Amino acid sequence: MRDTVLIVYAVVSLVTFVTYGLDKRAARLNRRRVPEARLHLFELLGGWPGALMAQQIFAHKRRKLRFMLVTFLITAAHLAVWVWAWDRA
Repeated sequence: MRDTVLIVYAVVSLVTFVTYGLDKRAARLNRRRVPEARLHLFELLGGWPGALMAQQIFAHKRRKLRFMLVTFLITAAHLAVWVWAWDRA
């Protein structure tokens, strides 16, 4: 079961990372952007590790305090669930 969860996290993180990269490219080219709600949805679905990496590598969405706060809360919620599940195992 844990292996499946880790695979899901990896796949969704990859999708999230790529989506951040595409959004950064769209921003540079002044094209249609990926909605922030969609980026947060990918984070919520398990893509928060990919989001955190993309924010650092692409220097993307790091100055938007409100966006970063939501990302932080999503990450904290996931980590809290992991700690809770680890303690129960």
